Amino acid sequence: MSVRNPPHRSRAVPELPDISAYLHALEARIVGETLERVRVSSPFLLRTAAPPLSEVEGQRIRSLRRVGKRIAIGMENDLWLVLHLMIAGRLHWRAAQAALTGRTSLAAFDFPQGSLVLTEAGSKHRASLYVVRGEAALVAMQRGGIDVLAAGLDAFRAALTAENRTLKRALTDPRIVDGIGNAYSDEILHAAQLSPILLTQKLTPEQWQRLYSATQETLRLWIDRLSAEADAAFPEHVTAFRKDFAVHGRYRQPCPRCGRAVQRIRYADNETNYCAVCQTGGKLLADRGLSRLLKSDWPRTLEELEQL
Repeated sequence: MSVRNPPHRSRAVPELPDISAYLHALEARIVGETLERVRVSSPFLLRTAAPPLSEVEGQRIRSLRRVGKRIAIGMENDLWLVLHLMIAGRLHWRAAQAALTGRTSLAAFDFPQGSLVLTEAGSKHRASLYVVRGEAALVAMQRGGIDVLAAGLDAFRAALTAENRTLKRALTDPRIVDGIGNAYSDEILHAAQLSPILLTQKLTPEQWQRLYSATQETLRLWIDRLSAEADAAFPEHVTAFRKDFAVHGRYRQPCPRCGRAVQRIRYADNETNYCAVCQTGGKLLADRGLSRLLKSDWPRTLEELEQL
């Protein structure tokens, strides 16, 4: 029986490196500039009523900040615009007073030199815009996860072992780790050569060091790479599937370390990609859909899979 299936290709919430690239691109375009007007075409986008959105108009942008997977834009009057792009929301830099056309265009933030346009693909409106006042209100929007780029090894380990979770779940839980999602967790675990289903309370000290180093190095690599791209052009095409990824979105393609085919676990709208040779000692992790279909015939090793 064939087990060949096309790779899963859902969009994904922009993660820490993607948000950093957006902030890098916006820094040069809007900080110090006056937000002249905000145009909202979707009644589902704005999630707050007070302070009113009109209070941000005519205000100068003083700072930008990442709050988890959100983008926060700070005003001189102590107000913050907070954008959560969710799965299908994306930002675009357009000519000044750019028209909002079609159902995908949700809002425009007009500046003297251009308009920041928010779009959202699909029919489900999940992207959100909040207006909050003051530092305390902004901090209250954080989910509680640690900033992995600022945390030391001990703090990193303490956060991930507070509950006994799989590494995949722990890395992507915003209450534990701030800003990592499906794509970069795959890349981190491949770099650390650790199984996505290994339990956090079972790691050895050597494995913790590998995981911590891989997390730091992977995120910094992609922050630097995407920020360099944002220097050349605004990041119009943020995606969870990049051609230079080692495993994420590369099902059945060769692992860059060992050359064997990348494997996957599918669940709901997500997909975890891993290398069985580099991460699980050659053992295949059960794919819920296929293992249910094949039952006792589900292959346990790469060799058995190749025989199919």
